[in-house]
Amino acid sequence: MSRIFRAAGHENTAPRTETGARRTRNPMIAAAIVALLCAATVVVISINYERKAAVPAAAPVPAADVPGLLVRENSHRLGTAAPDAVTLVEFLDFECEACAAAFPLVEDLRTKYAGRVNFVVRYFPIPSHFNAERAARAVEAAAAQGAFEGMYKAMYRNQARWGEQRVAKDAEFRVFAQELGLDIARWEADYNDPATLERVRQDFEDGRALGVRGTPTFFLDGVQLRPSSADEFIGAIDAALAE
Repeated sequence: MSRIFRAAGHENTAPRTETGARRTRNPMIAAAIVALLCAATVVVISINYERKAAVPAAAPVPAADVPGLLVRENSHRLGTAAPDAVTLVEFLDFECEACAAAFPLVEDLRTKYAGRVNFVVRYFPIPSHFNAERAARAVEAAAAQGAFEGMYKAMYRNQARWGEQRVAKDAEFRVFAQELGLDIARWEADYNDPATLERVRQDFEDGRALGVRGTPTFFLDGVQLRPSSADEFIGAIDAALAE
């Protein structure tokens, strides 16, 4: 249980208008080891972390403003507990391999802490990931038909089919919407609606204001987590529940 778990697998990078080719990312090490929580084992994730030129950080946010930026009224929740329960917020990028590696762990945490922890998802598409913002729009368009979770899972489970490519994968995302049984005409209209893009970018700007520089980044009850292992991650949640 000593392998490194990093909360930030990819730094934000400037948009691809910069000169020069993007450096090749090192492969991830031991993407995710999924075990049964009921057998007292957990997922351990090891991620190769490549530092890149980051998007300029936003001005510091007053402490009083943090709760409103972490969770907005329209923020998506993967299962809920009582309003005053512990809240885990994840800023994620569907094209980020580190986020895909963390996905099984988050799913296990949702099972382990069902009804006791609020799990909140915020979009944070890395600018250098060609399809990341499109993927977030696709998920948001599905959410308009009550299928946020289904599309959220489809993005990670099929990431190898569309991630790390320099061509728009709109058609691939449309297939996911069809497989979920969505009204495709409505989904496409929402996917292309400027309001959907604005919704995604609002999450991104909230994250930037909170100091998010890479994905996945987790906040537990307003405090950014920096665990060195999955055990520490779970320990932090247990400690918060015990307060």
